[in-house]
Amino acid sequence: MWVSVALETDAAHADSLSDALLAAGAISVGVEDAQAGTDEETPQFGEPGGADDQPIVPLWSISRVVALFDPSPDLIGRIAAATVAAGIDDLPEIELDEVAEQDWVRLTQSQFDPIRVNDRLWIVPSWHAAPDADAINLVLDPGLAFGTGSHPTTFLCLQWLTETLRSGDSLLDYGCGSGILGIAAAKLGAGSVLGVDIDDNALTAARDNAANNNVTLELRHSKEKLDRRFDIVVANILTNPLCVLAPLLAGRVAPGWRIALSGVLAAQAELVIAAYAPLIALHVGAARDGWVRLEGQAC
Repeated sequence: MWVSVALETDAAHADSLSDALLAAGAISVGVEDAQAGTDEETPQFGEPGGADDQPIVPLWSISRVVALFDPSPDLIGRIAAATVAAGIDDLPEIELDEVAEQDWVRLTQSQFDPIRVNDRLWIVPSWHAAPDADAINLVLDPGLAFGTGSHPTTFLCLQWLTETLRSGDSLLDYGCGSGILGIAAAKLGAGSVLGVDIDDNALTAARDNAANNNVTLELRHSKEKLDRRFDIVVANILTNPLCVLAPLLAGRVAPGWRIALSGVLAAQAELVIAAYAPLIALHVGAARDGWVRLEGQAC
């Protein structure tokens, strides 16, 4: 058995608290947005398209630091000492949860069954046989980069690609993560696919996943200049960066062609639609579990 320890702190102390918890014997430490999934979520980005002096947010303003420890009688004292070592004056509220010992590989695999997007497309983990050998089957395992097909936003984008993409179309997947959307596009017959991401780990994952699926993706970092246009543009990110990126993304859609945006909560749809209104008209094309897909066509 292990003990999961969760504390909230600010961006200035999240890294130092993580280091102090590791020094105090934590087996692992992770940092996440304490307000994820709410209107107060703070995406991590430093994308083009905003003001030249737009800062890159170092970490979330309210960060949730989660550490895994072996159980011990002095655990609370060690955590308290770690907060002092991290420069935190007031001890934050500490959440403790027992984590039962598991066969983590088998448990993880059991949580990822094949996903049916529609009759045409399935997402299949490597340890499963394809349920429909006649369908297009993407082989994709959970990893460091976002995108396994299980999240509603990814599902909405995959669904749209099967309905919209035509053989030979060029596609831009901005914020490509695991590469799942680009790989799906390539298997659906796209003539060329460019995946862009701010995270080097995501680009590595996308490259590996493309190789595992016997397709070729062009991949580049978001800091590289992007000046060509595409028949299809898809971006599955978050509301705030989608708004900041409106001039860039809308400007990458070839006249008469289409764009789809996801990573948007239903309550945030009008905010994104308004950000793109001077550039391209968007509408809600589909919804799933509180998330929406926005669609538009360039003039």
